[in-house]
Amino acid sequence: MPNQTTAPQPIIIRMHALDNVAIVANDGGLPAGTQLPDGLLLVNAVPQGHKVALVDLKAATPVLRYGIPIGYALKDIPAGSWVHERLLDMPSARSLDNLPVATVKPPPMAPLEGYTFEGYRNADGSVGTRNILAITQTVQCVAGVTDFAVQRIKAELLPRFPNVDDVVALEHGYGCGVAIDAPDAIIPIRTLRNISLNPNFGGEVMVVSLGCEKLQPERLLPPGSIPLIDVRSGAGNNAEAKLDVVCLQDDAHVGFMSMVESILRQAEQHLQRLNARRRETVPASELVVGVQCGGSDAFSGVTANPAVGFCTDLLVRAGASVMFSETTEVRDGIDQLTSRATTPEVAQAMIREMAWYDAYLQRGGADRSANTTPGNKKGGLSNIVEKAMGSIVKSGSAPIANVLAPGEKLTAKGLTYAATPASDFICGTLQLAGGMNLHVFTTGRGTPYGLAAVPVIKVATRSDLAKRWHDLMDINAGTIATGEKTIENVGWELFEMMLEVASGRKKTWAEHWKLHNALVLFNPAPIT
Repeated sequence: MPNQTTAPQPIIIRMHALDNVAIVANDGGLPAGTQLPDGLLLVNAVPQGHKVALVDLKAATPVLRYGIPIGYALKDIPAGSWVHERLLDMPSARSLDNLPVATVKPPPMAPLEGYTFEGYRNADGSVGTRNILAITQTVQCVAGVTDFAVQRIKAELLPRFPNVDDVVALEHGYGCGVAIDAPDAIIPIRTLRNISLNPNFGGEVMVVSLGCEKLQPERLLPPGSIPLIDVRSGAGNNAEAKLDVVCLQDDAHVGFMSMVESILRQAEQHLQRLNARRRETVPASELVVGVQCGGSDAFSGVTANPAVGFCTDLLVRAGASVMFSETTEVRDGIDQLTSRATTPEVAQAMIREMAWYDAYLQRGGADRSANTTPGNKKGGLSNIVEKAMGSIVKSGSAPIANVLAPGEKLTAKGLTYAATPASDFICGTLQLAGGMNLHVFTTGRGTPYGLAAVPVIKVATRSDLAKRWHDLMDINAGTIATGEKTIENVGWELFEMMLEVASGRKKTWAEHWKLHNALVLFNPAPIT
């Protein structure tokens, strides 16, 4: 007798009672002719994550997902049909006028007390989750020399300092050949400045300069920007720390190895101080978490991002700081954001950042529709409106208390909208500048993204991805789609993993494999 296989039970997910489409959750999708649980027959084969029409959709009918129009049917679409981007006309962007401002007033969240992690206290009051020596560079020209020196530091010096986790070069593409005095030049400059002061670097600031670049060390890190650390007590005081700079064009350097040895000598002093530091128990309120998504698919807004949103609420309840970002990926939900602002001033700050970005895109001859990638569409996301609705849920339900312009440093607790481009590596770079000490990254298509400066916890939206990339994904949120776990289950799993990772008791897969993306500074100013 031939082997007989049973067809998988169809699983479709409808996000809102008003929705007239649902997504197919089955691995590999469903073939034409499949009977759905409500008796509807599929007219076409529908890939995993893609939408099926639940009713007949006449031309110009709003196609509803998450209870909002994600597009308008370009022609009649029979019930049971595959609904994809080529059948939809995207809605216009929501106007930034007449938005609801601070209208949502949820009851206060119950405090979440008693949760701690083992972190490194810094002189400026911040707390690190790692103990890293970072070497700042004022200009791309020095990158090769610095990288050569860092490899030697890791091989020759780092083994002598077991309490130091790593040595990283803050390489970037900025510093010269740029309009350094243009108004928007402040963005890359303050970004690099604030990254140099990230909590995971322990206040130890070391700079490698070429000498002739436009971004001089004193402009990057002016007097008073670095807290002075008392070597004996580890405490900060009000005196100004002297900027430690190795300038490659100094006359004292005769030959390449002279430059390298100078970097090693200075690095050893910083390593000695960092090595004296020890972890101590601190409350979970000292976490500064950046949440982000990349390689998104239609499951992002169903599984991983809602679980991150639940965890975001836990963090806010614990008194921690959370940054959500990606301007083009929340732009279409601006009314949801301004209504959740704690004050009209916070709402106006969000509107200001959105308007600035609208103008930035317009200057470049683009709009928000340029955001969605071929991978997003292959994963079932028809356009930026649908993508935005799934992205915004990472912010949870807490009131939005703060707004951060690109490159600024976070100084407040609670939930913050940190204005950044949606580009994974630029967003991560700007969140580093904001002061994050832990990163959460959700993905449906898959990405090996990682950062050298902070641990990155990766959350898979689909079980298929989590199984195939078992040694790259840290948490599988795909179990939500199959009913094995709830959003709350995965949210708590993520929260507890955060405390373990922040304490150094657990490494993320990106840390294990040392997968580190480059820093990419956001520079909207002209290049000369």
